[in-house]
Amino acid sequence: MGIHVYMLRCADNSFYVGSATGDDLAPRIEQHNAGAFPGYTYNRRPVVLVWSEYFDRVTDGIAAERQLKGWSRAKKEALIRSDWDTVSRLARRRGGAAQVTPDAQ
Repeated sequence: MGIHVYMLRCADNSFYVGSATGDDLAPRIEQHNAGAFPGYTYNRRPVVLVWSEYFDRVTDGIAAERQLKGWSRAKKEALIRSDWDTVSRLARRRGGAAQVTPDAQ
C-alpha cells in the first residue's frame, strides 16, 4: 500500500498539503469537507483538490509532503499548473544568491 500526497485550495485561497495512505483519495477529501479533522482545513472549508501524486513507497511520499510544505505559494501554484520551468527557477532563487567558494575566485 502506498500513499497519496495532495494539495487542497481552501475557501480562503490558502493551500493545505497533506497525505493519505490507501488507493482512493476521494474519501479523504470528503472528510476534510465534512469537518472530520479539527485542524487547518476545519475553518477553511470547502476545500478543493488541486494537485496530488501517488507514491508506492510511504517514505518517499512523506519526504515529498515535507518538501512541499516548505515551498512558497508561487512554487506551489507552478506545481499545480505543471509549470516545471517556473518550479525549477523558483527552486534556484529560494536560497538567494549563489555562494562563491574561495577556490572559485
